[in-house]
Amino acid sequence: MFASTASFFGTRMGGTSRRFGAVLMTLLGLLAMTFFIGRVMPLDPVLAVVGPDADSSTYDQVYQAMGLDRPLLVQFGYYLRDLAQGNFGNALLTGHPVIEDIARVFPATIELATLAIIFGVVIGLPLGVFAAANQGRIGDHLARVVTLFGYSTPIFWLGMMGLLVFYAWLGWAGGAGRIDLAYDGMVPSVTGMLLIDSAIAGDWEAFSSALKHILLPALILGLNSVAYISRMTRSFMLEQLSQEYILTARVKGLSRHKVIWGHAFRNILVQLLTVVALAYGSLLEGAVLIETVFAWPGFGQYLTSSLLLGDMNAVMGCVLVIGFIFVGLNLLSDALYKVFDPRTR
Repeated sequence: MFASTASFFGTRMGGTSRRFGAVLMTLLGLLAMTFFIGRVMPLDPVLAVVGPDADSSTYDQVYQAMGLDRPLLVQFGYYLRDLAQGNFGNALLTGHPVIEDIARVFPATIELATLAIIFGVVIGLPLGVFAAANQGRIGDHLARVVTLFGYSTPIFWLGMMGLLVFYAWLGWAGGAGRIDLAYDGMVPSVTGMLLIDSAIAGDWEAFSSALKHILLPALILGLNSVAYISRMTRSFMLEQLSQEYILTARVKGLSRHKVIWGHAFRNILVQLLTVVALAYGSLLEGAVLIETVFAWPGFGQYLTSSLLLGDMNAVMGCVLVIGFIFVGLNLLSDALYKVFDPRTR
């Protein structure tokens, strides 16, 4: 008995150690690739500091002070050493520590992406189920047209058209930015997310303004998630609806609604967890174009500005955050698998 118990815990610990090692190797590989690509890009971070009119002696001093005169492997080693101490370096764009900049801009992207994924799930799941339940009929074709539109339409074009129609013509949307200028800086920051902070403060006028500003970019950003989630849901549902247990349920006289939602949909929930998690991660790191079009001061806009400036400290910090997001979401999906599917325990 004791031997079997020890063997069980040894297996669990071994699996955890292997998973932890794989996560570290993944993040290390991501950092290394980004670091070395950043060093060979035709962008000069020294010029971003000293300006194009600086003399050669000033340039050389800053070049050495930034450690760019050392071999690349040595530079990467120093960066990993600083990273292990929680030091991401200072951003050239703001002069502040990178970790502080990310903590400042990330809540805006979390707020936008969370609303977008809610829209993607609420619309995408029923749309995918509806398409699968009506395979080959007009409802299925219409759903696939929506999916194709969401995949193929450039998001920046949708953003500009949305501003033109719903802001400039109809006046329904709030326009660029996160909130009206009259409320800018008036809401005490607790979480960094304006909807939550304004609700906590009980400032419902500011809440209304923030909601008016976020709905349009969130809906446009979520359209791609609607397409992805509905397409995957349709595929999973078609596989389940062709199984023998579905035929058995129909022969027993169960209603169409019970067969589809109570049996087929229930059996694809575990698979959909991974789909939604990956869609959410993509929204967090892929909101660059929407944030640019709507002047949304979030993570994507910060990363783009840093990349164009050649600010590798900021870029590396952002890449590390993105890596942690995807690794964390995958680990969360694995944990939820074991909760919802006893066969994986």
